[in-house]
Amino acid sequence: MYKRIFSIVFISIGLSLAGHLWAGDGATFVDLGFSPDGRYYTFGQYGVESGSLKPWAELFLVDVPKNNFVSGGRLSYIHNAPIIQGQDGSGALYTLLAGNGPLFKKYAIDFLRQSRPLYLSMDPKAGSSDGGTPIEFRDFEAGDSFTVSMVSLVEGTGENLKSSFFINLERTKADGSRKKYVVGTPQVKRPLITSYRICRVMIAPKDGSMIFVIEMTKKAVSGNDIRYMVEALHL
Repeated sequence: MYKRIFSIVFISIGLSLAGHLWAGDGATFVDLGFSPDGRYYTFGQYGVESGSLKPWAELFLVDVPKNNFVSGGRLSYIHNAPIIQGQDGSGALYTLLAGNGPLFKKYAIDFLRQSRPLYLSMDPKAGSSDGGTPIEFRDFEAGDSFTVSMVSLVEGTGENLKSSFFINLERTKADGSRKKYVVGTPQVKRPLITSYRICRVMIAPKDGSMIFVIEMTKKAVSGNDIRYMVEALHL
């Protein structure tokens, strides 16, 4: 009797979660590492298309001082068949990595030189573009503290909606001195992105290259898709 009740509850919860997950497709962010001098940074994301169930992945290689992609630094892949039951789509990312070794070698990307975390969001409203509260965090190694807020710009509605954002950053050093930065490209209008959220802040192991991981909510036919991008700043 107890086993039967447990099975019914488990199946009900599983179906409920599945319905939630496939309302749109979500991505998983992957921190892939820096070049030794911190100038170049690579990240990826992967997931499963909500309709076709095909695994997909994207890779990005960023010039940190320019806060822009290097030439040829945007790669994508969609598998030609649905995902095998029990898999998560990460195989699509591995396929991209395996096929683009020369690009990572050209920019000296070291997959063992990954970011050091400074902030990880546990509050869906903190650091968001939907009237979210500013976020504060510290770099305990350097003794610096940071206050960050996001400002979004939205135009149009429905299928004509476009949006952009920028980040206000204030850095207070251990000696009390302060410096303000504006990070982002508000002139870039992204179609169908309804909101943004700072979900992580990371820093390079050596030189102080700071990476903001931005979660984007995008309108889709089947619901809302979740995608990631980064903003980069050389402190």
